[in-house]
Amino acid sequence: MGTSFSAEMKRRGWTSADTGVCTVTFDELATARERTDGAVAALQAAGFPKERIYHAPQRTSDIPGGFDAVNILLTQQSAVKHWLVCGMNDWAVLGAVRALEGRGFAADRAVGIGINGTDCLDELAKEKPTSFHGSILLSAKQHGYETAKMMFQWVKDGKEPPPDTRTAGVLITRENFRQVLKEQGMQD
Repeated sequence: MGTSFSAEMKRRGWTSADTGVCTVTFDELATARERTDGAVAALQAAGFPKERIYHAPQRTSDIPGGFDAVNILLTQQSAVKHWLVCGMNDWAVLGAVRALEGRGFAADRAVGIGINGTDCLDELAKEKPTSFHGSILLSAKQHGYETAKMMFQWVKDGKEPPPDTRTAGVLITRENFRQVLKEQGMQD
C-alpha cells in the first residue's frame, strides 16, 4: 500500500511539504495495527517525512468510526493541501473519504487506499471518481492454498512454517478492478 501511495503521489506531482498521510488506526486489534504500520513504514522507506504522518484513532472499525476520527484530524491539520489515506480495511478509508469530501477534498486532492477489496466495489464502480483510489485485494484462495501447503509440510515432513505467513495482495482501482476480480474468479 505504501508503495502505491508513493507512486500515485509522484504521478500527481505532489510534494511531501504539502501532503499529509492520514492513518486511520484501530490499535486495539493487532492485525489492524500491522496493516497501518506497514503502510507507514513503506512510505517512510520511500522518503516520506515522519512528521507529516498523522494518526486518526477510530472508536469503531466501520465507516462512521473512520468518518469521526478523520473529521477530528482534519480540524487539527487544516493546512494540509493533499492527503494520502490508509486504514485497516475499506470501511475505515471510506469513512475517511466521506469526511474529506465534507471538507472539500475531491479526487484531485486526496488518495485513499483500503484493504480487503470487497467492501469498496460500489465505490470503485461510481461514474464520478471519489478520492477512494483503490484497495488491496486479498486473495483468499492463495492464502488458503499456502496455509494448507505449509500445514501439510509441517505434519508430513516436520517443516515448521515461517513466523510470518501473510500473503501479498493486489491493488485494485477503478481502472482494473473488474478485470482483477475476473482473474481471481470472484466475478463473471
